[in-house]
Amino acid sequence: MPLEMNRDVFITCAVTGSGGTQDRSPHVPRSPKQIAESAIAAAKAGAAVVHCHVRDPETGAPSRRLDLYREVTERIREAEVDVILNLTAGMGGDMVFGPTEQPLPLREDGTDMIGAAARVEHVAQCLPEICTLDCGTMNFAEADYVMTNTPGMLQAMGRMMTHLGVKPEIEAFDTGHLWYAKQLVKDGVLDSPALVQLCMGVPWGAPDDLNTFMAMVNNVPDEWTFSAFSLGRNQMAYVAAAVLAGGNVRVGLEDNLWLDKGVLAENWQLVERAGTIIENMGARVTGPQDVREKLGLTKRAPV
Repeated sequence: MPLEMNRDVFITCAVTGSGGTQDRSPHVPRSPKQIAESAIAAAKAGAAVVHCHVRDPETGAPSRRLDLYREVTERIREAEVDVILNLTAGMGGDMVFGPTEQPLPLREDGTDMIGAAARVEHVAQCLPEICTLDCGTMNFAEADYVMTNTPGMLQAMGRMMTHLGVKPEIEAFDTGHLWYAKQLVKDGVLDSPALVQLCMGVPWGAPDDLNTFMAMVNNVPDEWTFSAFSLGRNQMAYVAAAVLAGGNVRVGLEDNLWLDKGVLAENWQLVERAGTIIENMGARVTGPQDVREKLGLTKRAPV
């Protein structure tokens, strides 16, 4: 991909995620009402896209409950502000192994492995404009946890998304994930041009140094659209880096809880700050309708 600053940038807000952050900040939304309200506030602050997971309303633990996804979807779609809904499809591929000398059977606590159709069922019911497709398997932070996305699983999920008319956002945590994403397009599983999110600094994927970031950017086909993010204190630095490299940006409480040192953020504040950075660089923050036209998205009601 040629290195040319992006002058028309869209912001994605990753509203809540599935990590264990629910007890680290009072601003991490748990219930569908809280998630939708936080997403709507982010949209009002300038986010064209909101990326949503759901959580158990009582405990804050990550969830796959269809009723929670439906409520979030309906609340966001009924809001007075327009925004593109992006639902995760990353849940249901979690393996937690036993001790190193006896890795099998898998530990029940934390293991959540389901079939391709089940992983996409909420997408089929809610019909968001975008859903994520994590394009690879990787060791993921914890010692014995593996995020599992086999080629067969990705082919099956990708075909379902394409058939539903929902645009996959390829989540690439390393260069090999981009390699396989290009194969999915070549095989006709995903349509081209594709949409990709470069996920930087997630242990143990691609580190968020600029050399690795540019290797990721240089592996994105010229006609594709990409966005990028990093975690924690590097979140805002990667707003600038992504724009300079020709991409779009993602911020939000899924990736970073802090506005400043010692100051916990709300989603709308992170979006607002990202917008200020983008505009101070001489670029324009684009809205949801511009993004729909760029990506060929169709807004639909749940079935």
